[in-house]
Amino acid sequence: MKITGEHIEKLRTLLARPGQRFVIVSHTNPDGDAVGSSLAWAEILRGMGHEVTCIVPNKYPYFLDWMEGIDEIVVFKTDTEGRAVRAIEEADAIFCLDFNAVSRLEILSETIEANTTARRILIDHHLSPDGGFDLALSFPDSSSTCYVVYSVIEALCGTEAITRRMAEALYVGMMTDTGNFAFSFLTPGLFRAVAVLVERGISIPTIHNNVYNAYTEGRARLFGYAINRKMEIIQDGTVAYMSLLESEMRRFQFQQGDSEGFVNYALTIKKMKMSAMFLAHRRFIRVSLRSRGDVDVNLFARKYFNGGGHKNAAGGKSFVSMEETIAHYIRSVKEFAEEGHLG
Repeated sequence: MKITGEHIEKLRTLLARPGQRFVIVSHTNPDGDAVGSSLAWAEILRGMGHEVTCIVPNKYPYFLDWMEGIDEIVVFKTDTEGRAVRAIEEADAIFCLDFNAVSRLEILSETIEANTTARRILIDHHLSPDGGFDLALSFPDSSSTCYVVYSVIEALCGTEAITRRMAEALYVGMMTDTGNFAFSFLTPGLFRAVAVLVERGISIPTIHNNVYNAYTEGRARLFGYAINRKMEIIQDGTVAYMSLLESEMRRFQFQQGDSEGFVNYALTIKKMKMSAMFLAHRRFIRVSLRSRGDVDVNLFARKYFNGGGHKNAAGGKSFVSMEETIAHYIRSVKEFAEEGHLG
């Protein structure tokens, strides 16, 4: 990842006039990287004298509730006071964090598109970003958007500007988007960044405990049910999938974020190369895909589920029944393998 001097000068020019009204938005089903990068970037902008509103389309997972400043994030879906709409309408600039296309905002996208005068700045690490941004700080070779934000802050203000609260938020994103530092793009620069965050006073064991050891009993039982009853293995033991219907999730008092990480579990099996999770919603089925090695689930998601993401972590949607979705997945995996994409 290389942030150029041109990137920073353009950003510096955009931020130069004090007292501007900024909006930070992140993707539907916001995760640790979306929330962490938004909170940290908001604090930097406020420190420059700007007015900032952070907005997400729907609720973030309950195991992030402990993060400082998270209660200031406006949840568009439940915003009965219209704060989000007003902030977007009045915004001088809209910062788009941790997503590569406005369509990823789903219920919020129309409101964003309605403001045609605000400048749009992308700060992200997903592949194939859409055009239409006034400034794009897009680095697919970064492990997380939080690491991109850290690097931007370092180049723009110096790491001295990072407070303990910001460091905590940035670490949450770095930790969760790398699977606790187990996935791709684990560069020396990333670990140097972590060292700076530790110097700011964060407690890594506390953050880990707050995120990974704060689930409900229902989530634990749902996980057991999903693995024992719903995990299927195909393609000679190299591909897996799980599915959950709304009725099954209700049995375990499902809350936003409870299925986080389920799709990764099949990859702990020695021969496994690819895993999928199908989660039923009222109007569609959300498809999560994970892989290891050279198996490109970004390619798979784009080809078969009108989605995308990263090489080893991607997603999409299906608008047919669960039974039809699974049948389509099985056929697609077979075709994918015949084309040589499963090794």
